[in-house]
Amino acid sequence: MSWARIIAPLSGGADDKVALAAGAALAVPFGAELAGIYAPADVADLMPWMGEGFLGGVQSTALESLKEAAAVGEKHARAAFEACLYAKKQFIAMQTPVWAGLSAESRLSDVVVFSNDPPRGRGPLAEVFQQMVADEQRPVLIARHGFKVGGVVAVAWDGGKEASRAARLAMPLLEKAAKVVILAAPRASSRSFDVMKLQAYYAARGIAADIDVLPDSGDAGPVLLYAARKAEAEILVAGAFGHTRLQEFIFGGTTRSLLAADQPTLFLSH
Repeated sequence: MSWARIIAPLSGGADDKVALAAGAALAVPFGAELAGIYAPADVADLMPWMGEGFLGGVQSTALESLKEAAAVGEKHARAAFEACLYAKKQFIAMQTPVWAGLSAESRLSDVVVFSNDPPRGRGPLAEVFQQMVADEQRPVLIARHGFKVGGVVAVAWDGGKEASRAARLAMPLLEKAAKVVILAAPRASSRSFDVMKLQAYYAARGIAADIDVLPDSGDAGPVLLYAARKAEAEILVAGAFGHTRLQEFIFGGTTRSLLAADQPTLFLSH
């Protein structure tokens, strides 16, 4: 398996360089195209609350300010894109309707790359992250400091739909890994599963994976993070939002625990 197209949503902020550098690091081993996609705030999103008189007065000024901010943001995003030295790249600036265009780009990509802030609900791309993972159900890579392809990759698996989908979609990463470790915490899961089934699935595809069955119960997030550190994993593959997004927001959940950590890099799929 391989990846051919990787996208990095851009906001015109300081994190654009981080996302593009991570996207390039992910693209290089596969010779994939890296698309930097500038996604500004959409003027169309303001229309519903502006009412019939939106073309006059304060509303008109707000629209002009938004357009000016989008132009400045695009200039900064282009500068970050040009500073990325990876050759096989493309810059795309979204126009209204921004979300529809970004959705279309994501559907024809293999992985969407983010820096740390959007997954934690910070900055202008926070909603984009939520939409990519939960609505578009695209696999995302959340790049942390020192991200690289080819080291140790840990796969969190509980037999569920989200974790299994992430485990399958991460195959190109696993094929490049120096070592693969499957992490299972049966006492922290509400379902019964056989971790050796995933090991056999990988073996049939030429990937040798070790198994680490974790004895702890309770919240799976800290347990998985501890096990990933113990395995010296640079990347942790996991399912995202196994419960409803409302439940995850209210109760925390494994996904929120993983997003709050500083390491390792995450590969998530819903």
